[in-house]
Amino acid sequence: MLEKFLNIFRIPELRNRILFTFAMLAVYRLGSYIPIPGINTSALASFFNHMGGSPLGLVDLFNGGNLRRMTVFALGIMPYITASIIFQLLTVVYEPLARLQKEGESGRRKITQWTRYVTILLGIVQSSAIAIALSHGSGGDQLVLNPGFGFILLTVCTLTTGTAFIMWLGEQITDRGIGNGMSLLIFSGIVVGLPKAIVELVEAARTQRFGALTIPALLLLVVAMALLVAFIVFVERSERRVPVQYAKRIVGRRMMGGQSTHLPLKVNSGGVMPVIFAASVLSAPLLFAQAQFVKNSAVLTRIFDALRSGEPWYVLLQSVAIIFFAYFYISIVFRPDDIADNMRKYGGFIPGIRPGKRTSDYINDILTRLTFVGAIYLIVISLVPQLLISGIHLNHLPLIGGVFEHLPLWMTNGLGFNFYFGGTSLLIVVGVAMDTVNQVESQLIMRHYEGFSAKSRVRGRRSW
Repeated sequence: MLEKFLNIFRIPELRNRILFTFAMLAVYRLGSYIPIPGINTSALASFFNHMGGSPLGLVDLFNGGNLRRMTVFALGIMPYITASIIFQLLTVVYEPLARLQKEGESGRRKITQWTRYVTILLGIVQSSAIAIALSHGSGGDQLVLNPGFGFILLTVCTLTTGTAFIMWLGEQITDRGIGNGMSLLIFSGIVVGLPKAIVELVEAARTQRFGALTIPALLLLVVAMALLVAFIVFVERSERRVPVQYAKRIVGRRMMGGQSTHLPLKVNSGGVMPVIFAASVLSAPLLFAQAQFVKNSAVLTRIFDALRSGEPWYVLLQSVAIIFFAYFYISIVFRPDDIADNMRKYGGFIPGIRPGKRTSDYINDILTRLTFVGAIYLIVISLVPQLLISGIHLNHLPLIGGVFEHLPLWMTNGLGFNFYFGGTSLLIVVGVAMDTVNQVESQLIMRHYEGFSAKSRVRGRRSW
């Protein structure tokens, strides 16, 4: 394994890409410790301690704690993700934009440029909402040292500029580094919090937090985490292989085709993106939850209380959003019609299925079933931190809440464990790590080096 790892540094281009990626991630982490002026950081951290499992806490996790500390990168990549969702939706419902996307590289560049503009606009809107909520919300005098128009203007300029810089960092990593830039930024934000979470578990064991059952409970948690990682890896690598047969044909003087292959359809083709999209949508209302007009309205207060972490309505909306975005994302990145046309163009067909429309419908049916299984898997993974932190408050349901009063406390009140050990964070860490390693391995195999896995297709050279 050490020999395979050293192969990375024997390829100048791959070595430069990896070093460039680390440099950009270091810049991102450096900016995560520069707070905006006028914030009472201790009061803000206390506020976020009660929001760990909520969508707002999930956004803070994706941002590496930047929102908790209200740094220049507090908005993170969420405005860019939201802008991407908007344009992906428009490419489905707006025909001129769909035609532009099909124009190739030039069309994609235009859409990317418009996405940047919308990201800046969303950054201005979201930073304005945050600044106003901090200044005029409940307890604004505690969170902001000198509230007023000057603080709002400074906060909007700082957070919007930070969002634009993060967007640039992510694009630079994607183009000149290794892996997906936006995913790696989220990955780095989560990983930096893992040591602190480990220290908290050690402290819980030292202070006997759960009495005589502390050590067995922590051991059970570690075993559950290991099983969860294994489960994530198993599902992420699982795929449905659709057999494809290519007919023989003569090209020039050579006989081409005639081989059998397969079309790999992953169980979770969308990866962690449906969870990120759902968190982005559900976090938007909570930015206004502390505003005074919400506090003054009994109806709005009840609505926002029902959308807090652990509430049944929040769990239901989160599950529905994940299912929706799972199907939405796969419809964007995977087009059965194009696959069927390409197969027919090169003489390929699925045994027993007619080429063309029947092939497209057959692939679409398989994708529909696989996507549903993948969405249920994402929901289960997302509910793990919910149960660990605050449980699911089924006893808060109106009219029928009394039926659930006798459920175990760990189901309704949670266990209070750190959010970093939740399924969502592990899903992101494992998924991004696997994708990045696969890209590095592809670069090695392409240059005739041996990959990391035992199933590498090329036996690599071992000398310098």
